[in-house]
Amino acid sequence: MNRAVHVYSVPLRARFRGITRRTGLLFEGPAGWGEFCPFEEYGDEEASAWLACALEAADEGWPAPVRDRVPVNCTVPVVSPERAHEIVKRSGCSTAKVKVAESTLAEDCARLEAVRDALGPQGAVRVDANMMWDVDTAVTAIKAMNRAAGGLQYVEQPCRTLDELAAVRRKAGVPIAADESIRKAGDPLKVAVSGAADIAVIKVAPLGGVRRALEVAEACGLPCVVSSALETSVGMAAGVALAAALPALDYACGLATVQLLDGDVTSESLTPVNGFLPVLRQAPKPDRIAEFETGDPVWVERFNRVRACAG
Repeated sequence: MNRAVHVYSVPLRARFRGITRRTGLLFEGPAGWGEFCPFEEYGDEEASAWLACALEAADEGWPAPVRDRVPVNCTVPVVSPERAHEIVKRSGCSTAKVKVAESTLAEDCARLEAVRDALGPQGAVRVDANMMWDVDTAVTAIKAMNRAAGGLQYVEQPCRTLDELAAVRRKAGVPIAADESIRKAGDPLKVAVSGAADIAVIKVAPLGGVRRALEVAEACGLPCVVSSALETSVGMAAGVALAAALPALDYACGLATVQLLDGDVTSESLTPVNGFLPVLRQAPKPDRIAEFETGDPVWVERFNRVRACAG
């Protein structure tokens, strides 16, 4: 089946995951719009899960929700304490996720102090290190950050391996969340994270769609946090659909990242109101795609390669 695809490139407000623009492509099917936007480091085989997620949104739609709104955290990239304070204050969220380990420990702690000040004593602070520490570095950093933040809700993926996560979990005294350990596993349905983590971070696109991610969440046997892969609102709607379909949702989700983009492909952006996102039955129409469309043939070629790879 030939599909009309629309390649987009949206600038970010601040560098995030080492990039300054978010790129990908959109296409429409009988159930609505899908978004295909695997990061560059994903090979064609890994990217096939992202394609499956987009095809599910466009061709099948999503399972029925069990809630009509989803609580979310704001995301604080590696910015100055002043900017971090502003992001949190403007978000309206009572939970903040702070990117760490890409700057010095002193800078991370200063950012966390600003976030705590903006949230107040009742807010929840979590951090994400994206596998950048070894065990000893993680334990030292987590203890310092826990003090700076006035208590951390959890630390996301401080180290690379499950054995390392388990060691940090024993020594640091702060709950640990597994992200890459799940979505980059050879078989996410079989990865045993229960001894290494307290919380499972679930991302819909890298896991192959809402239905597949629900299976992974059940197999993990842990409380789940649904998080984004920095999609536009078109792709983000699938993450919200996953959070809406989970039987239990004990934590705010990391789905408020459209605010990190300097623009969106739709006029119906998924931005939180009082810390919640609405649940949609299909992705919003990308009625602003012309503002960001590039026609980049590299993305079209990648899309065709991954389709062939996925069969």
